[in-house]
Amino acid sequence: MSGCRQRTKFLLISEQSFVASIQLPRLMPRPSAKITTPSRIVNIKFIESTRCQHSTGSSDHHLCILRKALDKIAEIKSLLEERRIAAKIAGLYNDSEPPRKTMRRGVLMTLLQQSAMTLPLWIGKPGDKPPPLCGAIPASGDYVAKPGDKVAARVKAMDGDEQWILAEVVSYSHTTNKYEVDDIDEEGKERHTLSRRRIIPLPQWKANPETDPEALFQKEQLVLALYPQTTCFYRALIHTPPQRPQDDYSVLFEDTSYADGYSPPLNVAQRYVVACKEPKKK
Repeated sequence: MSGCRQRTKFLLISEQSFVASIQLPRLMPRPSAKITTPSRIVNIKFIESTRCQHSTGSSDHHLCILRKALDKIAEIKSLLEERRIAAKIAGLYNDSEPPRKTMRRGVLMTLLQQSAMTLPLWIGKPGDKPPPLCGAIPASGDYVAKPGDKVAARVKAMDGDEQWILAEVVSYSHTTNKYEVDDIDEEGKERHTLSRRRIIPLPQWKANPETDPEALFQKEQLVLALYPQTTCFYRALIHTPPQRPQDDYSVLFEDTSYADGYSPPLNVAQRYVVACKEPKKK
């Protein structure tokens, strides 16, 4: 693992830990209902009104702080990723850590899991709609993935069959409208040149099921999901969408070795579930 990736590990924090660190102000206790004199009733109404205003104002203030902190985390992640990509392209590595063509599978799986856990949760203002690449919302038609972005890429396998793999964008040519991507499982070893229709950008934000359920794939919807402990995407049906921000999807992978054609439910993070435009098998 490069030194830059080691630094990234300590700088990135999940939005769950940040939210947990915020202490909301304690609200005033509710006055006893036994107080019934006119003057006391007026005072109770005034206190209740003040309490509600204080609570609403404080909540808005803390949401603003949370949004700014998440923006700063995303900025740090972007800067570190840019440095890593620049070092990769220029061949600049520490003397103590020469470039390696392959990475141990256990290390790679851990990095993929960390990437899913640190994917920021989208928190919008009241009335805001989730943006493209939030949860199940696809990228806009003119979107171009940046170097370092992770994508699902459709490539030809050694046996000639096509498959969807987890890949990293190296570059994009506006002249040819094609991407150059590296297979994440064979970093620095295998590079593919692919058209835009063979690339699906991965989500850049997690959708909150409690506030934006429409930004999630729904039950029995056909998707491409990263099979656990692999770097390949396979067709699957949504079994259960996430119920809380930290939850994963439960999916049923297409598998002819089972009588009904589908595997038992398996968990896959929001980061690694994208839309499948191919028709559902009957």
